[in-house]
Amino acid sequence: MSENKDETLASFQNITGIDDVGEAFSHLEAVNWNLLDALSRVMPHDDAPLSNPVLAPQPALPDPVQPGAQSNTNGFRPPSYDELPGPSNASASSFFATAMHNHNQNQRHRYPTQLTSSINLDPSSQNNNQNGMNFNINFNQTLFQIRLPPTATIDQLKHKIFDVTNVPVCRQSICGWPPAKASDAQIGGTQICNLDLSPENELILIDLTEDGFMDTEPDEVPQRLDKDFTIKILYEPQGTFTMNVSGRTTILEVKTNVYYVKEIPVRHQEWTGWPSGCTNDTTLAESGIELNHQFVLRNLAERAQSNSNAALDGENPQTNSNSASNTFDVVTLDSESSADEFEDATDFNTAEYIFTDSPPVQPLNRHLIPNNTDDETTGSTQFVENYQSRFGEPYPDFFVGSLENALQMACHKPAKERKLLAIYLHHGESILTNVFCDHLMKAESIIQTLKEKFVLFGWDMTYESNKDMFLSLLTARISSNASLTARNIKLDKLPAIMLVGKSRQLGSNCEVLSVIHGNIGLDDLLTRLIETTAMYEEQLQVEIRQEDERAARHQVKAEQDMAYEETLQADMAKEAAKSQKAAAQAAERKRIESERAEENARRESIRLVAEQSLPQEPGEQEASICKIRVRKPTGDFLERRFYTQNNLQDLLNYVTANGFLIEEYKLISSWPRRDLTAIESSQTLETLKMSPQETVILEER
Repeated sequence: MSENKDETLASFQNITGIDDVGEAFSHLEAVNWNLLDALSRVMPHDDAPLSNPVLAPQPALPDPVQPGAQSNTNGFRPPSYDELPGPSNASASSFFATAMHNHNQNQRHRYPTQLTSSINLDPSSQNNNQNGMNFNINFNQTLFQIRLPPTATIDQLKHKIFDVTNVPVCRQSICGWPPAKASDAQIGGTQICNLDLSPENELILIDLTEDGFMDTEPDEVPQRLDKDFTIKILYEPQGTFTMNVSGRTTILEVKTNVYYVKEIPVRHQEWTGWPSGCTNDTTLAESGIELNHQFVLRNLAERAQSNSNAALDGENPQTNSNSASNTFDVVTLDSESSADEFEDATDFNTAEYIFTDSPPVQPLNRHLIPNNTDDETTGSTQFVENYQSRFGEPYPDFFVGSLENALQMACHKPAKERKLLAIYLHHGESILTNVFCDHLMKAESIIQTLKEKFVLFGWDMTYESNKDMFLSLLTARISSNASLTARNIKLDKLPAIMLVGKSRQLGSNCEVLSVIHGNIGLDDLLTRLIETTAMYEEQLQVEIRQEDERAARHQVKAEQDMAYEETLQADMAKEAAKSQKAAAQAAERKRIESERAEENARRESIRLVAEQSLPQEPGEQEASICKIRVRKPTGDFLERRFYTQNNLQDLLNYVTANGFLIEEYKLISSWPRRDLTAIESSQTLETLKMSPQETVILEER
C-alpha cells in the first residue's frame, strides 16, 4: 500500500507542479488517496456556464509562473496538471491511465476546462450519432471534443487532434486507453472499434516536446541544418520582432543576436517557449522547434529595477497589478551566465544601499576564499593572494592551481623526484589561526622545509560551501579516507596540515600519512615535518631501487634493440641496393627493348616505302630487260628482272625491300668491281652496262 501511495504522490506532484510534499500529502489525505479527486480538488472548475460552449481553440499563451514558483530562463517550466510523469515514474503513469479509463464517463466534469472545441470526422454522423464514438481530449486545461466513426484509425484521430490543438502528430502522446489495448493504440492503422472503447471516452494529450523530448528524428537533423527558421519574439512590454536564422544557429547565438538587436545582456534574458532538453549549445535544427516558432522574452534587469522602484514607493511588487511582471516572484539568471557577468550586474542588487547615506561598515575579513567558490583553481589563486595580503611576508610558497595539478607535481612522478603533498587547511574563525600563521608559518626553518620537501597547497574551510566543495575534491582526487580525515578535524584543532604521499607500500595510491593540528609548537611542527619526510623517503627507497633495476633492464633492452635495429637497417640497406640494382637492370633492358622496337619500326617503315616504290617486274619474253642476281651475305641469291631503262635507285629499292638497308650494306658489281651505292642512283641500268644480266654482291658496311 505504501508503494501505491508513493506512486500516487509522485504522479500528483508531477501533474500539479506542487513541490511541497506536505501540501501534496494533505490534498491526497483529504480524498482518501484518490488521485482524480485530488486533481479535481486543486484545479479550478468551470462551474459557470459558458456563453459560447463550443469555441475554436485559441493560441496558447505562455504559462504564468505561480506565486512561489521559479521561472525558468531556458524555456523549461514546471509540469502542468495534464502532464504525466516521465519514464522514471512509469508505474504511476500506468496507474493514472487506468484510472482515466475507469472514470471516462465523468472525467469531463472533473478535469478543469477553460475552452471547449469539437470536431466531427464523419459528416453523416450528424444523422447517425449512435454509430459514432466521442473523444474528449484534455490538453493544456482545454477540452477538445472529437467524434469519429468506429472504422476510423488512430492516425485519423491524431490528424484531427492536430487540427484542433496544433500539436504535430509526431509529438502526440495519448493516454487513457484501456490497459489491455494500450499497445494496439500505438499502431497508427488500428481501428478505434477494436480498442474496447465506450461511446464516450476521456483521453489526455501530452506534447512530447514540452515533456522533455525533441520531436526531430536524428536522421532529420542534417536536413534541417540548412533550412531557415523564422523566430517571432514577443518582447514584453515593447512588442514583437522577428529574426530569420539558419538551422545551424545555436540557442546561445540566438540570445547573442537578441543582445545586439535589443541590447539585453544574455544573463538578463528570460525565455518562454524553448523545448526542455535544450541547452545553449543546441542548434535550432536539433531543438525540435518548427520552422516558424514563437517565443516570449522578458528582461530580468528591468523587472528587478521595477521591483526596486516599487519598494522605494512603498508598494509591494508582488501585488502591483499594473506591473507587467507581477506574475513572477522568483528571478533566476540564465544558467549559462558566467560568474563575472553576475558580479558585473551591479544594477541588480542596489536595494541594500537605498536607506543609508553612508557606506555600510565592512566586517573583518576572516575568510581567504569568497563564499560559494565553484572553481578550485580560482579558489587557490584567491587563497594565496588573500593569505599574503592578510599575514604579510615572509610566507610559505603555496602552489597556485588545482588540487589535481598539485598532486601531479608532488606524487605522480618517479620515486626519486617525488615529494609529499602538504595540504594546509585554514579556518578564519579558529582562535589558533593568527598564532599559527603569524609565527609558525613565518619561521624560516618551516618555510625552507616546506619548499624543499613538500608541495604546499592551501584551502580555506571557513565557509561551509567551500568546505563541502573541497571535501568532494579530496574524495575524487585522493580518497574517501582523506575526505573523512579532513571532515573530522574539529574547529579548535584548525588550522591543520595534512601530509599526503604515494608509494607502493600504500598500494600505489595517494593516502594521508599524517595530520598536524594547529595546537602545536614551532619545534614540534618542524620535528613532525622532518620525521614524516624521513619515513616517507625510507618507504621510497625500495621503490627507487626497483626503479633503478627497471631502468637498468630497460637500458640493456634498449641497447639490444638498438643493435638489432642497426643490423636490420643494414640488411634493409643491402636489400634496397639489390632491389635498386635489379630495378636499374630491368630499366636498362626495357630501354634497349624499346630502342630495338623503335629501330625495327623505323627499318620496317623504310622497307615498306622502298617496296611500294618498286616498278612492275617485266615478263621473261619482253624486250629490253635485264636480269639482276643479288648475292646475300649468307650466300643465297635474290633475283629479279628490270627494264633496261630502270635506274639504279630501283635496284637499290629492291634490295631495301628485302630487308637490306643501304645505310647498312654496300652493293658491289662483280666486274668491274665498284660500289654501286656510291655512284649516282639516277643512272639507268643500261648506262651502267648491267644488261642483259648482272650479278651484284651485298656486303656489310
